[in-house]
Amino acid sequence: MESSVDPTAKIAPGVEMGTYVHIGSGVSIGEGSRIGCFVVIHDGTTIGKNVLISDNSVIGKLPMKAAISTLKAVELPPAVISDDCIVGASSVIYSGCKLGRGVMVADQAAVREDVEIGDFTIVGRGVVVENHCRVGRYVKIETNAYVTARTIIEDRCFIAPMVAMANDNFLGRTEERFKWTKGPHIKKGARIGTNATLMPRVVIGEDAVVGAGAVVKRDVPPRMIVAGVPAGQVKETPKEQLLENQGYPED
Repeated sequence: MESSVDPTAKIAPGVEMGTYVHIGSGVSIGEGSRIGCFVVIHDGTTIGKNVLISDNSVIGKLPMKAAISTLKAVELPPAVISDDCIVGASSVIYSGCKLGRGVMVADQAAVREDVEIGDFTIVGRGVVVENHCRVGRYVKIETNAYVTARTIIEDRCFIAPMVAMANDNFLGRTEERFKWTKGPHIKKGARIGTNATLMPRVVIGEDAVVGAGAVVKRDVPPRMIVAGVPAGQVKETPKEQLLENQGYPED
């Protein structure tokens, strides 16, 4: 049997599907969408109009729990992929995840459970967005960046390749850590340079810039450039680089 489509799935006329596709119960796929070969779409997933799901991708995957994992089992809603999204080859989108309109998730990326990604955001190749994250609109998260659990990234931020984020100052030891586990909060228009490291709970202010390779241990004021290990203030963000001077339409 080449493909398996549950009879309760609602697939709009004209949807294109490759070979060896599995579509679970209650799935909805809008018109104009294209589903590649060897794709798995789990029960209840909603896929909007004009969506591309590339080969070997998995949509609506349930999270796994290792024998020694501290994660608690919770009931999650099905995944939602809004109109005009693109999901690259061999990507995994978990249940409880919602992609806004026009989001692109590139090849080999993973977006974990209970994650919301705003309209027209790009999640680059090999990026991992862990559970319980909120990502705004028009964000760019570049190749192989790591977004730790419980991180907030506001609208129009730029996350360069190989950026790493942390959410646990206790490195997995003592019960105390559970009270403090939280990723960075990156505010509107902030930009994070290649290979920078953001430590737990730091706040990166609006229109701030973190230089390449920096290690950020303290909050960064709005409109400030920081660099170094540990990161220190260098100068204010140039006025011509501020969001308000880019001519973007009102969000």
